[in-house]
Amino acid sequence: MARRDDAGGRRRPVLAARGAKRTRLESGARAGISTLRGAFPPDADLAGDLARKIKRELEKFGLANEPLGVDVVELPVLLALQREGIEVVDGQQVFMEARRIKTPDEIRLLTQAASMVDGAYEELYRFLRPGVRENEAVGLVAKTLYDYGSEYVEGVNAISGERCSPHPHVFSDRIIRPGDPAFFDILHSWNGYRTCYYRTFAVGSASTAQRDAYKKCREIMDRAIALVKPGATTADIVAVWPKAEEFGFADEMAAFALQYGHGVGLSIWEKPIFSRLTSFDHPETIQEGMVFALETYWPAADGWGAARIEEELVVTADGCEVITKFPAEELIVAGRQYYTIDGPLNLNRDSQSSRNTVWGRGEA
Repeated sequence: MARRDDAGGRRRPVLAARGAKRTRLESGARAGISTLRGAFPPDADLAGDLARKIKRELEKFGLANEPLGVDVVELPVLLALQREGIEVVDGQQVFMEARRIKTPDEIRLLTQAASMVDGAYEELYRFLRPGVRENEAVGLVAKTLYDYGSEYVEGVNAISGERCSPHPHVFSDRIIRPGDPAFFDILHSWNGYRTCYYRTFAVGSASTAQRDAYKKCREIMDRAIALVKPGATTADIVAVWPKAEEFGFADEMAAFALQYGHGVGLSIWEKPIFSRLTSFDHPETIQEGMVFALETYWPAADGWGAARIEEELVVTADGCEVITKFPAEELIVAGRQYYTIDGPLNLNRDSQSSRNTVWGRGEA
C-alpha cells in the first residue's frame, strides 16, 4: 500500500501494483512452532526448523559459539539444537534466581491473589455441611475465584474424613459427614501470580483428637513464623519442625512436603525451599522482599484425621507479614449449629455419638 496526493492535496492510500515487493523490517519476535508434545509427525522436522531459527538469531548477535541456557524444553527440540552444534545448558537456575526477590508491584499482585482466596474460603465456610461432596466444594471455589477475575484455577485439593491421614493431593466425590475434618489447598493465578493456601475445618463438630492435632499443627507453624526475618536461614526454620519419625514416617523423603516451605510467585514452586530433607545441608538465607509459603501437617491420634495449615509470608526489613488472612489460629467449625433439648450441642465431641456418653464409654 502506498499514499498519493489527490486533487485537493490530501493524502489517500492506494494499492501498489501486483507483484510489487517491500522488505518487511524484522521485529524482535520470531515465531517458532514446537512439536506440540510430539503430536506433529517427526518427519515434518518442526523441531529442526525451530532449532535453525534459534541458531540464526545466535549468529546474528555473534553468540553462535556461546552456550544457550534453557529452562524448559521438549526433548526433540533439545536434540535438534544439539545437532545444529549449539551447546545447551541448564538456564533454570538463572530464571529462579531472578525471581527470588519480589518487587513491590509483585508483592501487591501476590497479595491480591491471596485476598481472592480469602473470599473463596469465606464462601466455602458458608457452604460446608454434612451431605456435600468434596468435588462440589472444588466447584464452588473455582467459580468464586473466576468470578473474582482469576485467570487460572490451577488446583483445589479437597480432603475430608479418613482421606486426611495419610492424604492425597486430589479431590474425590466423597460425601462429607458430621464430625469430619476437611482441609483444602487453593492454587490459582491472578495476572500470572500464584497462591498456595491451606485451611482446615471441622464439619459440625470436632473430636478431641482433631482439636489436639490442629493445635500441634498451629504450634509448629507459629514457631517457624516467629523465626522469619532477613539473615535467618531455611535451616533455622526447619529446625523447629518435627522429624519425620515423630509423626509416623520412615524418613524425610517419605514425609516430604508435609512440613515444608517454598517460594511463591509466577510459579507455586520458587526459591527458597524449606525442608528437613535438604535445608540443613543446603541452607538458603532469607532476604527482605522474598515471598514464600510455609505449610505444616499433623495427624490426629485417632488414626484417620489430620490438620493442615499454610501461610504465605512477605519478608520485611525486621520480620515478616502474613498475607493469607482467613482465620486459622484456632480450628474453625463449619456447618449449622445443632441444638439438643438442653441447649447447643457441644462442638467438641466424637463423631460417634456413643462415645460422648458415660454409658457408651463404659464409665457407668
